[in-house]
Amino acid sequence: MTATGRFDAYLRDLGVPALPRATYPFDPGVAPVVLESHLEQSAHLMLGLKVSMACWMVADEAATRRKVAAARAAGVPANTGGGPYEVALAQGRLHAYLDLCADVGFSQIECGAGFTDPSITPAKVVGWAGERGLAVEYELGKKHDGAFALDAFDDLVSEGQKWLEAGAGRLVIEARESAAGVGLFASDGQLNVPLAERFVEAFGLGLLIFEAPTKPSQFALLDHFGPEIRLSNVRLDEVLRVEIYRRGLHSDAFANPKLRPGTAAAAA
Repeated sequence: MTATGRFDAYLRDLGVPALPRATYPFDPGVAPVVLESHLEQSAHLMLGLKVSMACWMVADEAATRRKVAAARAAGVPANTGGGPYEVALAQGRLHAYLDLCADVGFSQIECGAGFTDPSITPAKVVGWAGERGLAVEYELGKKHDGAFALDAFDDLVSEGQKWLEAGAGRLVIEARESAAGVGLFASDGQLNVPLAERFVEAFGLGLLIFEAPTKPSQFALLDHFGPEIRLSNVRLDEVLRVEIYRRGLHSDAFANPKLRPGTAAAAA
């Protein structure tokens, strides 16, 4: 599924560059028909799809399988999110969890230590996932410990490096569904720009996905880093808004030389 035709030609005429997929929306548990409609409209913009935390496990099984199959058919990798992984590991059921994810048809799993303290090595997790055809992403940051402290940065980088060396494909920077008082965001939602820059310096934009569930968090990250930054936890019904901002077609983005059509293309 690709964006072609007159729209595409007009955007090129405006100076809007052809951008790779960089938005990773979050399905909080919508009905299959709703997800299918969003995929029909926006799959060509989706880097992946995070499927509803553990909601997919308590939904009707046929409905969950239908959603994952729809994402796969649309060329969008479906990811489980990190919470179910942590619960499975804490309960001693990691192998059963990986078997289930593979059977349902997920392309990848998200791992993390957001609310537990796993003792298993990254190499074992990535290896077991790979045996089942599952790619791995790893989420950096705790869910309940507040915003990142500067003195914790080196530990987070070390943690991320261990997972990348073990074979994880990307690192996800925690922001939950609020982007307030968690990860890179202060309690008032203000982005910690210097710390965000340090993550990019440590890993590069290509290996990072920044959770950005709110309009202020999305716009702040795009304003600072430009259209190449990858954003996740975006609501399905906000994917197109993020993408017009990414392309400088939003009124609040047009004046930004990193995003404005023509200037963004010239800088690339």
